[in-house]
Amino acid sequence: MPTLILVRHGRSTANTAGLLAGWTPGVALDERGTAQAAALPGRLAALPISEAVVSPLQRCQETVQPLLDARPGLRVHTDERIGECHYGDWSGRKLAELKDEPLMEVVQAHPSAAAFPGGESMRAMQTRAAEAVREWNARVERDHGPDAVYLMCSHGDIIKSLVADALGLHLDLFQRISVEPCSVTAIRYTRLRPYLVRLGDTGDLASLAPRETSPEDDAPVGGGAGAP
Repeated sequence: MPTLILVRHGRSTANTAGLLAGWTPGVALDERGTAQAAALPGRLAALPISEAVVSPLQRCQETVQPLLDARPGLRVHTDERIGECHYGDWSGRKLAELKDEPLMEVVQAHPSAAAFPGGESMRAMQTRAAEAVREWNARVERDHGPDAVYLMCSHGDIIKSLVADALGLHLDLFQRISVEPCSVTAIRYTRLRPYLVRLGDTGDLASLAPRETSPEDDAPVGGGAGAP
């Protein structure tokens, strides 16, 4: 079965503003995110990518555009099932304000029980994304063979939930996974089990350096803004 390259979108204006973007329209890449996207074709140059599947949200579409420009023959598809979690009434709000919401503790410690007011549950988010991957695996293998490589550009919580699914981890453990903006995560699927072969690879280790301010103990909802 194929190898899936999962790319989180580049850093967005919502990331730098500390907002939970969700499906809020008009959230674009910021200057750093644009540079991250521009570097993506070079980072992926050695990979024979057969198809690209992209979240409909602007920040993901902008992230893959340089890759599409570099590979004019690459077929691209938009799939809402790998779009961001529907955060409902939380969408567009500052993460600093949401920190004191009782639901945030559930999102951190027991996400399989978390459902966003006016939105969807994290459980439903993972289910739709995993179903999309399984359907695309079958389609890509049918059209390009079992050794094909294809790409999905999606969002932090989506990618983390797919990694948890691939590792056989309960969704309640997915907040232990971290994927930075424009990071590459690779999952090789086989008939019996998937293999996680890359996780959150940004091409550099700057995010591991000590920060001037200590990182939060809680996992950032939506994926966080990455290294400063």
